[in-house]
Amino acid sequence: MSKIEVDQVDPQSGTTLTLGTSGDTVSIPSGVTLANAGTATGFASIDWQSTVVTGATHTASANQGIWINTTSNACTLTLPGSPSVEDQLIFSDFARQWGNNAVTLSLNGSKFQGNTSPDPVYDTEGETVHIVYSGSTQGWIPINDGAVANETPQSYNIEYLVVAGGGSGGGYYGGGGGAGGLLTATLSSVTAGVTLTATVGGGGATVAWSGGGVPGNDGVNSSLAGSGISTVTATGGGGGGADNQSGGRDGGSGGGGAGSTGSAPGAQSAGSGTSPQGNNGGLGGASAPDYVAGGGGGAGAVGANGAGSSGGGGGIGVQNSITGSAVYYAGGGGGASEEAASKGPGGNGGGGNGGSGNAPAVGGVSGTANTGGGGGGSNQTITSGAGGTGVVILSVPDANYSGTVTGSPTVTTGVSGKTIIKFTGTGTYVT
Repeated sequence: MSKIEVDQVDPQSGTTLTLGTSGDTVSIPSGVTLANAGTATGFASIDWQSTVVTGATHTASANQGIWINTTSNACTLTLPGSPSVEDQLIFSDFARQWGNNAVTLSLNGSKFQGNTSPDPVYDTEGETVHIVYSGSTQGWIPINDGAVANETPQSYNIEYLVVAGGGSGGGYYGGGGGAGGLLTATLSSVTAGVTLTATVGGGGATVAWSGGGVPGNDGVNSSLAGSGISTVTATGGGGGGADNQSGGRDGGSGGGGAGSTGSAPGAQSAGSGTSPQGNNGGLGGASAPDYVAGGGGGAGAVGANGAGSSGGGGGIGVQNSITGSAVYYAGGGGGASEEAASKGPGGNGGGGNGGSGNAPAVGGVSGTANTGGGGGGSNQTITSGAGGTGVVILSVPDANYSGTVTGSPTVTTGVSGKTIIKFTGTGTYVT
């Protein structure tokens, strides 16, 4: 083996010096130190900086190791411009103060974990972050930052439908129960890690004549809550009125009024709905010998008044396609009548039909479960219809669905690119 001993090697011409040819291996013996006083490219080594960064801003160069002290202030670290594949950067919490004053990365035109925004923020005490540039598609990728967290979480929208439980119909010349309140909208700019809690309200319990009219029971509120969002609360439907009582109750939609056989027969008051969740119930009519009750309000229309020998129909609900199919929710319950042929029909959207007192006697029909429909009113000794239970439905883009749910909701994926989460009882979804 030949040996050359010189103090300096310079190129014969130009400024480029080449060692070996393609395919050769240049070996550096153990114990030899390569000292770089210039600029090294194509090497994966890290050049740790002797000066600790304490300012509010600092621009990094490729393949540097940087100590950052945020004792006095937060720091924005600008990443190298026009980086090359395999460029690296390590930056470390010099004084264990990042938990108080964070380090924010300014991306300087490059991507970070495939995203151009938001700017990554590192705020963990004592953390050391090591990132490598992978190319223009994904940009800088952390190979060590605690748990190699996604520091550029992407926000997305979640559509929701929240329907409260419907009210039950009144007993004895009973008005129809009001539908549960209905609210639908979009949660904008939701990020990962938020726990959304869905609470589904039950329907008002059925009632029966007991020597006098018995007003229906109100439905129970449904809600959607989570950190960073305003709680969405749909109001339970109002119970239907009953003979000689105070009329229908207020609610998401109002309960229907009742007929009266008392000393002051006449139109009976109806419950009021809650805008924009529902509508008022219909009035009851009292004109001997036919005493008829009003229909409960629906999310889409007021309940009909009882008139002549006919009980008022429940107000129609609202059609919604959040599940991928057009479905009506929150229809009002029908009002009771004397004759079976003239009992009030339930509103489209789960409202139950009203009952009748004779030919033959028929009880009120319960609202359909998980629609928030109001229950039908009853006459004589027959039981009124219970309110239908509510529902909470979320629509999440398939690409963002986390798969983390509690409460056993029904989950359907691939509905026009959305995952549908249907809660029929209380449960949670973590974004």
